[in-house]
Amino acid sequence: MAIFPMAPELPEDVLGRRGSLPKKPDGVVLAGSHVRLEPLILSRDVEALFAVSNGSAASLGERRVDSYDADALVWRYMSGGPFDTADELATWLRVQVDSPTALCLAAFDVPTGQPVGAANLMANFPEHLKIELGNIWYGPLVQGTPINQEATYLMLRHTFELGYRRVEWKCDALNERSRRAALRMGFTFEAIQEKHFIVKGRNRDTAWFRILDHEWPDVQSQLEKSLSA
Repeated sequence: MAIFPMAPELPEDVLGRRGSLPKKPDGVVLAGSHVRLEPLILSRDVEALFAVSNGSAASLGERRVDSYDADALVWRYMSGGPFDTADELATWLRVQVDSPTALCLAAFDVPTGQPVGAANLMANFPEHLKIELGNIWYGPLVQGTPINQEATYLMLRHTFELGYRRVEWKCDALNERSRRAALRMGFTFEAIQEKHFIVKGRNRDTAWFRILDHEWPDVQSQLEKSLSA
């Protein structure tokens, strides 16, 4: 007789978490030494975000960048951009802010208090205890600083403390910078899903990464060591 195995039933405390998590993640402020994440407010944040991502020369405290290729450094692998006006950026961000399954967060540089990028807790499936960190971008002024790593750490810590079992990171398979960042921050590469999306009229194969709840303590320890250094 053929045997068709079944996974064991999950404990009640795990199954019970599903009813405590909202479909749209609750607004939260996540503060670190380098970055503070808080719900993005279009009227407050868009002009500053446009200024650090449109290719124009910009400064932030003692940091400065000359004019640059905004497509190459910020927007090439995103679903929108580059944007010619702050209103165009606002239109793109408004979809994320209003999403019924995502929380759009503005990233603020702690020393200056200025918005420097954005990130989302998105593709939220509380019924399966999984969520994604996505639509993450930062202006060139803070690329190469600890801001991305600390922001990712803060979001990971928050989601696992809420009770999620799986946190995902996805990116265009051609986006080597994002793929290296995912591995550097403790995500495990799973697969490439071919012909996953059509973005800006082009095919997108998607690289999938994840961290599972039982992996998080080790990843957390490594991230904290890296950030403290």
